[in-house]
Amino acid sequence: MLIDSYRLINFLSSITLLLITIPLMILISLALMLFQGFPIFFIQKRIGKDGSGFRMLKFRTMLPRGSAEENDDLSRVTKLGRMLRRSSLDELPQLFNVLKGEMNLVGPRPLPIEYLPQFNKWQSQRFLVKPGITGLAQIKGRNLLSWRQKFRFDVWYVQHKTASLDLWILCNTARVIMTGHGILTSHRQLPSVFNGKS
Repeated sequence: MLIDSYRLINFLSSITLLLITIPLMILISLALMLFQGFPIFFIQKRIGKDGSGFRMLKFRTMLPRGSAEENDDLSRVTKLGRMLRRSSLDELPQLFNVLKGEMNLVGPRPLPIEYLPQFNKWQSQRFLVKPGITGLAQIKGRNLLSWRQKFRFDVWYVQHKTASLDLWILCNTARVIMTGHGILTSHRQLPSVFNGKS
């Protein structure tokens, strides 16, 4: 019953947020078409609940490989992309993932599917719940955190998940977005690739 309640809350919330943000998403799409060209969306297979895969949506914020130094992801982030990342507006299309039941508004952030074989039993607890657009690790430091710190927050969230905790995380997400804390802005904050160690 609790799971059904969470699904209903996330479904209704995603519909409401989509109705509110669709005009903004249209404007962002037009801006991306004008300044970056196609594709508008970045689509990547990510790990969902119980280790299942799904295609996560984001607004594209980087130039294709070959447009800049190939091994330097940060230099491929466009000016518009940097603005979208700092405001977290690039995450808005994930509301469609929530609507489809692949994600929740709150939960551990979905990681690339190729990371799946590298998780140990303790780390894999994060897959007991659906991934989220925002989560505890996102309000506690985001890209400034090590993998181990992120997983600690993810596992703690899974073990203590409640509707009131989700609401608290959502409220604090607004604060983090306004301050831009932990957003990718320098090479020092470039996230490392997960290699099974944390």
